[in-house]
Amino acid sequence: MSTVPSTKSIANRQTYHWKERASLLLSLGKIRISLLVTLSTATGYLLAAEEVTIQMLVPAAAVFLLACGSCALNQFQERKIDALMERTRNRPIPSGKLNPSSALLISLGLISVGSFTLFCGASLLTGILGLLAIFWYNGVYTYLKRKSAFAVIPGALIGAIPPTLGWISGGGHLLDPRILAVAFLFFIWQVPHFWLLLLDFGKDYEKAGLPSLTRIFTRAQLSRITFMWISATAVACMVTQLFGIAQSLAIRGGLFISAIWLVWKGSKLLRVYSPEFPFHFAFNTINAYAFVVMVLFNSDKLFR
Repeated sequence: MSTVPSTKSIANRQTYHWKERASLLLSLGKIRISLLVTLSTATGYLLAAEEVTIQMLVPAAAVFLLACGSCALNQFQERKIDALMERTRNRPIPSGKLNPSSALLISLGLISVGSFTLFCGASLLTGILGLLAIFWYNGVYTYLKRKSAFAVIPGALIGAIPPTLGWISGGGHLLDPRILAVAFLFFIWQVPHFWLLLLDFGKDYEKAGLPSLTRIFTRAQLSRITFMWISATAVACMVTQLFGIAQSLAIRGGLFISAIWLVWKGSKLLRVYSPEFPFHFAFNTINAYAFVVMVLFNSDKLFR
C-alpha cells in the first residue's frame, strides 16, 4: 500500500494550518477588543462628518491595526505573567504556539503600518494621537498595573483617544465640547470595563504577584464601588446629550432605556455575595452597552 499522502489529505492539512495560524493572529491581536476600539473610532468620525464616506476607512483601518499591534505587544510584554495565570496561560506565547520574537515582530509590523496610515492618510495630529495611545497602553498602563491595583483609572485614558481620533479625521476640532463629552464617556466606561475583568480574576492576579483589588476591599465594598462606576457610565452617556449629541427623540429615548437597563443589570452586584463573585456577567453587560450606545450615536441622523 502506498504511503504517499493524497492531494486531498495535503489540502486538508494546509487548510488546518491556515486556520490555526489565523486563530493565533486573532488571539494575539485580541480581535474583539480591537473591533470595539475601531467602532469607537468610526463613531467619532461619523459624529463629526455626519455622513459615511470612503475616507472613514483610513482612520478606522489604521486604528484597527494599531489596536491589534498594541494588544500583541502587550502579550509579548506580559508573557511571563500570562504563563502564571489560569485565564491567560493558553494565549499564543505562553502556550508555546508562537515564539516571543515572532509575536514581537508581528506587533511592531502592525503598529508601524497603522502609524504610517494615520500620518500619511489622515493627519499629523491623528498620527500623534495614535502613537500616544500605544505609549499610554504599552508604556504607562502596562507598567502601572504591576505597581498598583488602581492603574485602570489613569489607564482609562486609552478609551478616550480612538473616538477623538475619529472625530478629528471627520473634520472636527480637538477641543470641541461635543467630542470632549464623548471622550469622557469612553474614559468612564473603560474603568469598569478593566476593573470588572480584574475583579473576575482577582485570585489569578494574586497568584501571578500582581496588585489586586481583592486584597484591598471586601467583596461587599467591591460590589458597591463597581456599581458606582457602572452607574457613572450611564450618567456620562446621558450628559453627552447636553452637548448636542443625539438630537433625535427616538435615539435619546433609546439611550435612556439602555442606561436604565445598564444600571438595573449592574444593581445585581449589590444583591449577590456568593464566594464566586459574579463580575463576569457585568463585564459582558457593560461591553454590550458600549456597543449599543455607539450604534445609537451612529444612527442619530437617520431619525432626525
